[in-house]
Amino acid sequence: MSRTRERVERDRPARSERSDRLSADSALAAEVKALVVAGERDAARDRFGALVASQQRRAVRLAYQYLRDTHDADEAVQDAFVKVFTHITTYREDLPFEVWFTRILVNACLDLRKARARRLRWVLPIERPNPAETATPDVPDRDRTTEDKLVAKARIREIAAAVDQLPERQRTVFMLCHFGDQTTSQVSEALGLSEATVRVHLFRAVRKLRRLLERDL
Repeated sequence: MSRTRERVERDRPARSERSDRLSADSALAAEVKALVVAGERDAARDRFGALVASQQRRAVRLAYQYLRDTHDADEAVQDAFVKVFTHITTYREDLPFEVWFTRILVNACLDLRKARARRLRWVLPIERPNPAETATPDVPDRDRTTEDKLVAKARIREIAAAVDQLPERQRTVFMLCHFGDQTTSQVSEALGLSEATVRVHLFRAVRKLRRLLERDL
């Protein structure tokens, strides 16, 4: 083992103490950062693979809610992971990794949406599958009857349409909390808002969604 790796291994107890306050992924991100700073990029890539495996499912689910297209969601997630590794030396170890990563992912989704809108201005419309009819990634489909699946698809369409009607800030807060598995505290850090403001946006989003969905029953 190189001296650099020995130093990283020796520093693990301190990072372990921080992980009591933060998360395992935050400690792992700090380890990747230390390896990159030390010039151990191959070892850093190996450890970063574990970080990707841990975050990928949640990231794809969140990106899909923004983009409503499986391929675009995958592209945004991959772009976000590339940016994370490229800029890992700027990661603040006192900040939960999930917050930092979510901020990067949301920006990647917004950039892709803008790019898609620009492309659509210059091309003729082409027939695309209705995004609401595309199955959300990682939704289990086994042991369900055809009728159950049809009912579930219809409900997914209703919810997706209702979420699209929310004001931008309410929609962002709702998606980060319910699809991104973020706490209101984490969303507060990710968006640069007070936690009280995040809670107000979340409350109003849920209240409006209930009204919209009850109206459609």
